[in-house]
Amino acid sequence: MAKVKTKFFCTECGYEAPKWYGKCPGCQSWNSMVEETEKVVKTQGMNSSLFTTKEKPLPIIEIDSGKEPRVQTGIKELNRVLGGGIVPGSLVLVGGDPGIGKSTLLLQTSHEMTQAGLKVLYISGEESIRQTKLRAERLGALSPELYVLCESNMELIEEAIESIQPDFLVIDSIQTVYQPEVTSAPGSVSQVRECTARFMRIAKGKGIATVLVGHVTKEGAIAGPRLLEHMVDCVLYFEGERHQTYRLLRAVKNRFGSTNEIGIFEMSETGLVEVANPSELFLSERPLGVAGSTVVASMEGTRPVLVELQALVSATHFPSPRRMSTGVDHQRMSLIIAVLEKRMGMFLQNQDAYLNVAGGVKLDEPAVDLAIAVSIASSFRDAPTRPFDVVFGEIGLTGEVRAVSRAEQRVKEAEKLGFKRVILPEKSLKGWKRPGGIEIIGVNTVAEALAVALD
Repeated sequence: MAKVKTKFFCTECGYEAPKWYGKCPGCQSWNSMVEETEKVVKTQGMNSSLFTTKEKPLPIIEIDSGKEPRVQTGIKELNRVLGGGIVPGSLVLVGGDPGIGKSTLLLQTSHEMTQAGLKVLYISGEESIRQTKLRAERLGALSPELYVLCESNMELIEEAIESIQPDFLVIDSIQTVYQPEVTSAPGSVSQVRECTARFMRIAKGKGIATVLVGHVTKEGAIAGPRLLEHMVDCVLYFEGERHQTYRLLRAVKNRFGSTNEIGIFEMSETGLVEVANPSELFLSERPLGVAGSTVVASMEGTRPVLVELQALVSATHFPSPRRMSTGVDHQRMSLIIAVLEKRMGMFLQNQDAYLNVAGGVKLDEPAVDLAIAVSIASSFRDAPTRPFDVVFGEIGLTGEVRAVSRAEQRVKEAEKLGFKRVILPEKSLKGWKRPGGIEIIGVNTVAEALAVALD
């Protein structure tokens, strides 16, 4: 008879303990231990011999370092985030808020891959096959090489994989799949860990590119143990505001490419549509000749994106002024306000300051510092900036403007969209040829930048 044991698992790191701890001994996080009951069953190891390899250790200099083959998904924005396509045998985890479009993206991707002659198996644990068929009809994703299965039993899923032998596998979602040998409920730490380990062996052993859909918590992290993110090869987050039509696909882990790339999509009635030029999207509703509005050239991976920064500075009626920011780091905003007060003599201690990145984009690179300073100063002085100016640069604590990377790409993107003038650090002008269709002004201090931008 199987023995029933009670264990405690950490949802952050997967640490296993026989009793409850308020603070996890593994990752030192508080209130992360959850209780689970599991039945210990003696098994003969993994019941599938196809995952067993008999390879011998090799010296590293004798290992073939050939380039990993990639399969094009048919969606350029997804290929960009993955690093040029999906690698056969890789395990990819996709997370995002409910209703953000994860299933829509993967169903469209499955259809595109069948058009390239690949066989796809789409396993849904949350929708029936009829619901999936209705969604596929709406998206125009019907193909004879796209197989759909509504199942959550891990053993039956393995049988379907062995029967169909797909080239691309989608599991929607990993929290609904359960292993019968593990007695805890689907979605628990034990089930998610064991099922992910089985899918990892399938992907590596049979060379099947596998995508797992993961639910997220209210904090935005993927539900389950953080060990789940360590096991997979690539972690993608699908982001976006529910009241906005565009979506951002961002990589936070990628063993086969960069983690700085983003893919931008727009949600329509027929599914997700790729946005080839995101700068036009973010600047489409920009007002002209308004104080506090500045356009910044930010880099998302290798792609330059022009985004509007809006600042509002108004007198406060409270002893402590408010500092609120959306889309940029709040601490960075406070630092720049301190620089403006100390180096530029702006008295902002009795002023509320609000900063917003139009469109809901998140900017986390230092190159947006100068645009933040110009926006705040413009609103404080009620002096509009020129409508066709682009500003970027990093600000130091002494008021200097420091050089930033990829200045040439930022300037070319501004020129392509019809902007007339770019204000950038003087030290970023070295090493590249200036285009002739746009005026470029180099500055060394914040005072010089404000004198030019607010003339």
